[in-house]
Amino acid sequence: MSRTDGASRPKLARRVADAAEIALTARKYVTFIDVVTGLRWLHTRHVDVWRQGRAATLAELSDVGEDRLLTAAALLREWAMARGLRPVDTPYVAGTRDRRELRFTSKDGQEAFRVHWLSPDLSEARVRRLTEAQSKPPDLVAVAPLDAWTCAACGDTGPYLIMEDDRPHCLTCADLDHLAFLPAGDAALSRRAKQESGLSAVVVRYNRRRKVYQRMGLLVEEAALAAAEERCLADEEVRLRRRERDRVRRAEQDVEFQTRMATEIARLFPGCPEPRAREIAEHAGQRGSGRVGRSAAARALDENAITLAVIASIRHLDTDYDRLLMSGVPRMEARDLVRERIEHKLDEFRGNVRA
Repeated sequence: MSRTDGASRPKLARRVADAAEIALTARKYVTFIDVVTGLRWLHTRHVDVWRQGRAATLAELSDVGEDRLLTAAALLREWAMARGLRPVDTPYVAGTRDRRELRFTSKDGQEAFRVHWLSPDLSEARVRRLTEAQSKPPDLVAVAPLDAWTCAACGDTGPYLIMEDDRPHCLTCADLDHLAFLPAGDAALSRRAKQESGLSAVVVRYNRRRKVYQRMGLLVEEAALAAAEERCLADEEVRLRRRERDRVRRAEQDVEFQTRMATEIARLFPGCPEPRAREIAEHAGQRGSGRVGRSAAARALDENAITLAVIASIRHLDTDYDRLLMSGVPRMEARDLVRERIEHKLDEFRGNVRA
């Protein structure tokens, strides 16, 4: 990966501000992690590796050097202070048994990266909850490895590994072999089993296709799992009714968001027919789709994210891109072949040319 970024400081300041604004709109607070992932200097999978204690510093996983990260942190501070945001120093510790402090770079000045910038609109109760949540140590993380591995302590292996001192250890050597695995899928059961268990760990596995660590379940004490199952059986009917209410509420929220997104598409692309704008918003903003319309940027109605959703629609509906893929043309080559048609259609939607 390239370790340089030739952008000037003013240009970088604008990019930092854009990424921070999106996070602030979505959550009412901003972190350095929000900015560097928004800049695409780091992917969330890199942050996961770092939080699991499998990298000495975050910088070694970054697409830019340590000096560039320091500059971004300084620019974030300037932007946040100008916006009147409230700084809160937040500890970052690894999801390992030693709970060691995570380092962003190899240099001094780690506090510049730890600050969370809170909106002044947040209530004191919300600030207190955020502060409490951020001060809690992270979950222990057990990795279900994809490849063969051996324990650094005993030389044996097993279905899960725990990182200690930057080396993999089996559950027996990590004193976790008495825990039972609870697969993900039942949120109430998982939450209650974790509450009941004096010791627990989150189990993750790397998805090579999506390039992210995915949660597989929990390791919890047997007695805790049994107690959680009893609690879930006792109020199953109540939870079913609550889930139905939540489903209706989420559907209403999706309709509201898609309506706002369609309105923004119509503003940016006045030549786009209203039914088409509505169709793009409904498709891109579908919950759980993973499409660009569900990104934090799109939910903040960021112009670039909205444009990407429109481009995706044009690519599939107004060009022969899909046919090219089916005929065996490589994806990037197919995109090059339809780029001129996409640009023409974008100009048409912007009202610059006649249909």
